[in-house]
Amino acid sequence: MALANSDRAASGAQPLVWDSELAEAARKHCMRMALEGPIAHRYPGELDLSERAGQAGAHFDLIEENVAIGPNPTEIDDEWMHSTAHRENMLNPDIDRVGIAVVASRGVLYATADYAHGAQLLSQTQVESMVGGLIQPSGVAILVDSSLARAACSLDSGLPRSMGAIQPSFVMRWQVSDLSHLPKSLVDRLASGQYREAAVGSCDPIGVSGSFTAYRVAVLLY
Repeated sequence: MALANSDRAASGAQPLVWDSELAEAARKHCMRMALEGPIAHRYPGELDLSERAGQAGAHFDLIEENVAIGPNPTEIDDEWMHSTAHRENMLNPDIDRVGIAVVASRGVLYATADYAHGAQLLSQTQVESMVGGLIQPSGVAILVDSSLARAACSLDSGLPRSMGAIQPSFVMRWQVSDLSHLPKSLVDRLASGQYREAAVGSCDPIGVSGSFTAYRVAVLLY
């Protein structure tokens, strides 16, 4: 980890923080490599990287892995830095955490480094509260009842048949892992002054494979 952060500093990337869940996923895979002999990212009957990390308890929206055999950590780091794909993984500015495992076997070191961009694990109500908090500074009031927005969230388009007599003037759905800001088109709508109330609903993400963390949200503007 120290060698990786030194390499990242030299390239202008931020340092990585240690992630114990990623380290556990790396440990299990590293032990498998030492057992097998020839190194690989996935062996027969083994889960893929995202599933291994998710099973260990990690939450992320980006994940990648380096594996190697070497006599010592310095030479392993040097090997990764002189391999285009491994270097890009280690220096990727979009990752922010790492879990590393090293197993001594057969007179060498087997190494696995799992890099990821972490994502928060939030409940449905927490997602809705975060999005509502981003909307409130615009002066648009957040409706307490989120049931219609939740129903709209689960649709690809249109509105649920159970919608009441008052129809929203604007509906937006999106899916992200980072809830720190609103989509620009929604920000522009809120800034227009046309709307007085908003309903926020969250539902299960669509098309997310493995253990990647993502959130799907719908906002109805009135």
